[in-house]
Amino acid sequence: MADHNELGKNGEQLAAGFLEAKGYTIICRNWRHAHYEIDIIATKGKKLHFIEVKTRSTSFYGHPEESVTKRKFRFLQNAADEYLFLNPGYKWIQYDIVSITFQKAGPPEYFLLEDVFL
Repeated sequence: MADHNELGKNGEQLAAGFLEAKGYTIICRNWRHAHYEIDIIATKGKKLHFIEVKTRSTSFYGHPEESVTKRKFRFLQNAADEYLFLNPGYKWIQYDIVSITFQKAGPPEYFLLEDVFL
């Protein structure tokens, strides 16, 4: 597996633990429909959260969350629409981004952007 794929996989694992520690209940990870994917789907309170996870090994090229483009966000929305069609009943939804940057020394840095809309 390529290094960037391994980094992304590790980031998604860390993000799931980070979110659970913040009181989220993970419903599924890497949910796919056609060519769309949602990294993490979780609930917290009455909201269903569609979460994009971005991970980088350094902040040299900017913060991971900066790589979520309008196009990528549209894909997330389209995937969420399909999920909601297949799993009706959720009244409140929210789009979030979990950004993880690995540090050369010390633990990874986490940043949660809540209620994102591009």
